[in-house]
Amino acid sequence: MPAQSRIRRTLTALLPFPLAVTLSPTPPSQAQAQVQAQVQSPAPPPSPSGRPRTPVVLFPAFHLTKLRVTVRDQTAFPRCPRSGTFEDWYRNDRPSAVFSQVCQDRLMTLRYDAGSSLPMRGRFSEQEGVDVRIMAYGRTASAPFYEPMYRRLEAAGYVRDKDIRVAGYDSRLTPDMGGFLRRTRKLIEDAYRENGDRPVHLVGHSNGPLYAQYLLTHSKPAWREKYIHGFTPIAGNFPGQGLLYPVLFTGLNIQDFGYPTTRRNAVSSARMYQSAPSTYMSAADPAIFGDREVVVRDASAGRAYTPRDHRRLLADANLPAARQIAAHYVGFVKFAGKEAFPGVDVYAEKGSGLPTPVGARLRDLTTGQVVGKGTFVTRDGDGNQEDVTNDAVQVWRAMPCHRFSLTDNPGVDHFSLPSDRAVLDRLVTHLSRPRSQCP
Repeated sequence: MPAQSRIRRTLTALLPFPLAVTLSPTPPSQAQAQVQAQVQSPAPPPSPSGRPRTPVVLFPAFHLTKLRVTVRDQTAFPRCPRSGTFEDWYRNDRPSAVFSQVCQDRLMTLRYDAGSSLPMRGRFSEQEGVDVRIMAYGRTASAPFYEPMYRRLEAAGYVRDKDIRVAGYDSRLTPDMGGFLRRTRKLIEDAYRENGDRPVHLVGHSNGPLYAQYLLTHSKPAWREKYIHGFTPIAGNFPGQGLLYPVLFTGLNIQDFGYPTTRRNAVSSARMYQSAPSTYMSAADPAIFGDREVVVRDASAGRAYTPRDHRRLLADANLPAARQIAAHYVGFVKFAGKEAFPGVDVYAEKGSGLPTPVGARLRDLTTGQVVGKGTFVTRDGDGNQEDVTNDAVQVWRAMPCHRFSLTDNPGVDHFSLPSDRAVLDRLVTHLSRPRSQCP
């Protein structure tokens, strides 16, 4: 794809993407109960080769896991269908002809109980009559965007749904919700056992590495030592990215990662992101970013906000629920301190050299703004995530014993990294390396 076309596409896109293991079980919220994976366990085909291979479990990017939304007798939105189904995923090739984009946004907007005494993860629930499930959980069919990666692994002797599996998740939720940890651990343990007790290599793209990192840091060292071979984060969004803050006002449509073109759609989409805890987990963490970039410029007040100003931004926008959620989930996935090192071999990849949107110039701080050319504030990055985000993982160079590398891919954009030939060739090489033997 020509560079100019690629940059234009990435400037209108957003792909931001761990799960806490709690030692004592807690009652699931309604959202956790409803958003359960449809786990399918087809009999895997026989391996074409007797050569042992390191199994791979992929953690997809933001909204690159296919979700099926089932609506039964909903009454919250009278202008939307009472019942039916639709799918939610980037590049959905079967968009609903029944549920408009506005209705899809409204039905996927989580309810938040601001006065609840439950832990934060228990304060979210689905709209009445709405059920959200992962399609083809664990199988490569659940994340078709990564077809080039699957094909490259197949060329090295891998077999889909046997030693290539996919740890999908509901991208609205944070990794302490929706049964993510239990489900993902089981997937990894199954892949280990069904492939000759071989430790599993985790691969994540964009927001996916956040969920993988949360899994690693909330699992016991003995579990990691038994089940994990290593970790390849591709453009991991570990400290978040600036662009999530203006999305609270503009919205973003999942099917094509384009911005809404009508105020009605901008309102429905922005409110959906305001309700989703993952929005705040994926937003630039001031502990890493400080005031290094402007994320929102309010033309009406002549005021600029950096990640360090996010509390004031939400207060000035009169978004009290968002302030509560942000207070808990901004910087939710820890990675920068020694206590949050993943404790496995890491082979990170990033892109660079492309103008990357990190913020937006808005007319004011109202919800539901239609944005146009000249809206975005940019800096260097991979076209989607800025350099601050992509370079932050270098703190893992201080890991004792375990390997760490970060490979730059200049000019390769965020969405092309997981299909880039050099990136995939390195992945195959790293899969064949023995693990570091650490005390």
